[in-house]
Amino acid sequence: MISAFANTWKIPELRDRILFTMAMIVIVRLGVALPLPGVNMDVIKTYLDMLATDSADGAGGGVGAILNVFSGGGLQAMGLFSLGIMPYISASIMMQLLSAVVPKLARLKKEDGGQQKINQYTRFVTIAIATIQGFFLAKSLENPESNPLLGGIGKAIEAVGSDLVPAFAAGNGAGFIAQTVLIIVAGTLLLMWIGDQITERGIGNGVSLIISVNIISALPGVIVQLWNTFVIERSSPFSPLLIVLLLVFFLFVVAAIISITQAQRRIAVQYARRVAGRREMAGGTQYLPLKVNYAGVMPVIFATAILQLPTQLLGQIFPTSPWVGTVRDFLDPNAPWFYVISGAMIFFFSFFWVATMFQPSEIAENLKRSGGYIPGVRPGKPTSDFLDFTMTRLTFAGAAFLTLIFMLPNFVALPLNLPPNGLITSFFGGTSLLILVGVLLDMMRQIETHLLQRQYDGFLRKGKIKGRQQRMASGAQASGSSILYIWVVLAVIVLVAIVALILNK
Repeated sequence: MISAFANTWKIPELRDRILFTMAMIVIVRLGVALPLPGVNMDVIKTYLDMLATDSADGAGGGVGAILNVFSGGGLQAMGLFSLGIMPYISASIMMQLLSAVVPKLARLKKEDGGQQKINQYTRFVTIAIATIQGFFLAKSLENPESNPLLGGIGKAIEAVGSDLVPAFAAGNGAGFIAQTVLIIVAGTLLLMWIGDQITERGIGNGVSLIISVNIISALPGVIVQLWNTFVIERSSPFSPLLIVLLLVFFLFVVAAIISITQAQRRIAVQYARRVAGRREMAGGTQYLPLKVNYAGVMPVIFATAILQLPTQLLGQIFPTSPWVGTVRDFLDPNAPWFYVISGAMIFFFSFFWVATMFQPSEIAENLKRSGGYIPGVRPGKPTSDFLDFTMTRLTFAGAAFLTLIFMLPNFVALPLNLPPNGLITSFFGGTSLLILVGVLLDMMRQIETHLLQRQYDGFLRKGKIKGRQQRMASGAQASGSSILYIWVVLAVIVLVAIVALILNK
């Protein structure tokens, strides 16, 4: 494996793609760190320092935790990329579901150039979602303590003795809201463009890679909190050993996620000898792979968003109503009912996703037209029923796995007396770990494909890495001079930031 990493720099095209991807990642992290104009950064700095010394996650659970993870901490830091790439992901999911439900969109998707038209619609929906979310976020900064995404910031405001947004106290709240919404929407669109550039000119899926980088950005904080909790503030002499046990458990969870992510049921399909035009095609046996976790991480995102979004909207509309607090307590991520309802919704959305995206009747019809059949199963409707029955059993296993991973942080937190939604426990399960493992597998598969095409050894001596997407980057890589200019500009920006930091101190 070490030689495979060394060989990546011997291929000029692959080296340029990797350097371009790394440059885009640096730009993404700079956008997260740059603050929104008009926000008191002394309050934000004090708030982040409090979070660094506390194992609790200020963004709360459910969709708040997902949004904060996807933005790489941009929500808590009130950066230019506060919403991250989440509006684009929501729009993509919405258009995928509508393409499977609305006949007009389904026909458009099958036409030549139809997918490009759907991508254009997705971008318009992204602008609308980012505008709505940006307005609610900017409006909530007038009373930030009521915002569940900024839980605990009231202590930082009291410590600094100043408002988070002085513009509201000065009577210029409308101007601040308009400015903030415009900046947040522009930041989301820039992230969307960067994701497309990484997909075409870099390595891996750009949008998924941005999410993964934001997830990894929390790793230093996890290490610091582990050290403070189990070494410096240890309650017993054996507390440091828990770090070793947690590391072993983490590796076990990652191995389990990789196994389930790549697990598939291979159904044999027999083809008879046939004639197509002037060509005679020999028969043979091929395999139809059916994934165990066909829905991926989408059911978890759907379940948490639907459970938490109503409480947040009701809290913004009726901030002083007592019944809103009762509903919030009932759907609190630490309450038992939250996990019961979430598990049921994960199962529902797993089957719903498969029902909308997997079409057994269409697959059976295509096999019949091409002269293929499943041994022991008659073509046509019996084949469709067989595929539907097989996929139902696989979906049940995949939904059970997703539910277990979703509840795993709570199971880890209970014996260790840690908050279920803290930084430490979030790395032992949940949405972030599922996304991270899948994206890294996809990136390693693309790099391995480049290596194998040029007669180099891959990462594995036997077999190949199975990624989520059997796809190669379609766009031409950026030129070496362009990459050099990008890195020079980034180096200048970093040097200026270091000098400004030193002068301020």
